[in-house]
Amino acid sequence: MKALQTISALAFALAFSASATPAFAADDAYSLTLKDHKFSPADFTIPAGKKVKVTVKNLDATPAEFESDDFKAEKVIPAGKQVDVYIGPLKAGTYEFHDEYHEAESKTRLTVK
Repeated sequence: MKALQTISALAFALAFSASATPAFAADDAYSLTLKDHKFSPADFTIPAGKKVKVTVKNLDATPAEFESDDFKAEKVIPAGKQVDVYIGPLKAGTYEFHDEYHEAESKTRLTVK
């Protein structure tokens, strides 16, 4: 009887995991590059109401700090490395983010549609 309960539990777990959707679909992943203390692309668009993963590559020889007061994000990116930043879900609108260490030259606009 115990073996039957174990098999039933395993079958349920397998069926449940097979039907589960991944946390992020391929279209929910985006990339940014930081070079010469500037983000590229300079105008960045993501969908409204969805949480997205943004991979930020720092091509500079110094660390950077991805930061936004508008959507409350903050993440240090070591020199020559990349990190994933999760943004959202956000309402439609325009938001700003920057490299805190080089704010004046790195301001970038995020458009949410």
